[in-house]
Amino acid sequence: MSLSEQPLSYGTASMNAPLSEERRVLRRAASAAFMGNFVEWFDYAAYGYLAAVIAVVFFPQTDKTSGLLATFAVFALSFIVRPIGGIVWGHIGDRFGRRNALSLSILIMSGSTFCIALLPSYAQVGLLAPGLLLAIRLVQGFSASGEYAGASAFLAEYAPDRKRGFYTCLVPASTAAGLLVGSLFASQLYAHLDSAQLHEWGWRLPFLLAAPLGLIGRYIRLHLADTPKFREMEQAMESKQGEHRAPISLLFGRYRRQLLVAIGATCLNAVAFYLILSYMPTYLSAEMGMSESDSFLASTVSLATYIGFIFLMGKLSDRFGRKTMLVAASLLFLALTVPLFGLLGNAAFAFILLIQIGFGLMLAMNDGTLPCFLAEIFPTRVRYTGFAFSFNTANALFGGTAPFIATWLISLTGNKLAPAWMLVAAAGVALLAMLCVRETAYRPMAD
Repeated sequence: MSLSEQPLSYGTASMNAPLSEERRVLRRAASAAFMGNFVEWFDYAAYGYLAAVIAVVFFPQTDKTSGLLATFAVFALSFIVRPIGGIVWGHIGDRFGRRNALSLSILIMSGSTFCIALLPSYAQVGLLAPGLLLAIRLVQGFSASGEYAGASAFLAEYAPDRKRGFYTCLVPASTAAGLLVGSLFASQLYAHLDSAQLHEWGWRLPFLLAAPLGLIGRYIRLHLADTPKFREMEQAMESKQGEHRAPISLLFGRYRRQLLVAIGATCLNAVAFYLILSYMPTYLSAEMGMSESDSFLASTVSLATYIGFIFLMGKLSDRFGRKTMLVAASLLFLALTVPLFGLLGNAAFAFILLIQIGFGLMLAMNDGTLPCFLAEIFPTRVRYTGFAFSFNTANALFGGTAPFIATWLISLTGNKLAPAWMLVAAAGVALLAMLCVRETAYRPMAD
């Protein structure tokens, strides 16, 4: 019997395969989930950390603030297609398998990222340059909309019930690892290239790496069987007669309450992730006057600690529950965000670093728990679609626009605490959503 035919059930201590085989397959599933998210967020890190350079390359006729706004606007517009992508990839994942959706999405994502490195500049082709940049970012947004949700559902359905939070937190850890490597890569570009080299060809280098990394991730995914939960669902569906409704139709017909809760709970992740882990270096250098090298160093250290916190929080969510962890994270953001942002203004570098580590701890409490919660709140038949649509809708509305809105609000009001108040609002929405749902941990995933 082949591996793809073995009905392994990791949530119920199956005896159909040796324990060593279960662990081997689980490790391969973890590697498959890790690689795609790593590539995606390495790209987003490179784009965010090199925003000031990209603004000059593609929008040279504007002042510094307008150029940054234009660059972040392109970043935000790529999120418009994410809810649509969530429906498409969710349909593929729920009807034809998680593995098939993830294998195709990483191919499109890495290919489009590689194309950014080949784009001509504004000086070469004029307005066509930012137009091409926007088009590729839209393709990226579409392909990326299936990554985070698919990888989370994939791991949640493979993991043992009592360790589901720990294994699923590998997904946000992989996104942070992509950001960390992107930050290190960008800092090395700033350190070793002069301004002319950076603007001419240096900014292209991180995007060139997407092609080989994407091919490695696709290879790993193609050589892994689909999840036990999905194979069980397929067998059950084959035995039933009648019409099989599309996942999105089921989602809006039967699971509207879960969908609204999921969108609300994701609001904090959407705003906080992009403001704290992606936008913060630009905020510290452009708004607070910190040197670019110091801002990148602070972000790099805080990212490294954030990854460690992620695994801790995933483990704690298995012990104390998803709702407890997510409610606690929302309360901490409500209480501490504005005071911590206020301390960034005149603080020494070491104190700023401690503040960023503190933000990373609060964000890890939310992000290390959220993927497992979103996978658990939906049943198998609509799990990929429900996760992808809710997660991408929240990120399209509040996440991708966060750097743009923060920069615009600071420019409009002159108040450098504007990003802090955005975080407070997002935490309030997430708290209300979590108060409307029961605990999802401590039991097998819903079928």
